[in-house]
Amino acid sequence: MIDSREPSQTGTDGHSHHFRRGKWVWWVFAAIALFYLLTEHRAHLFGVLPYLFLLACPLMHRFMHGHQGAHKSHDRDTGEGGDGHGRQ
Repeated sequence: MIDSREPSQTGTDGHSHHFRRGKWVWWVFAAIALFYLLTEHRAHLFGVLPYLFLLACPLMHRFMHGHQGAHKSHDRDTGEGGDGHGRQ
């Protein structure tokens, strides 16, 4: 099948010029929407902020202290002498 597009309309990654332009338009629209969402609903966001901090406490505790018992295989003597970690 022959590609009927001109070389100037095709990018280096194979996407057409219109696809890349549409991608930029979408990102600009998303930035504008995010700006207005944050400015118009700032009171709601700040009202929920203390609850988000309270929710973050158990999540941080779980993920930061969750790997304490994961090194049980290092307790065996590896035959290299020393304390089992390769140190003498």
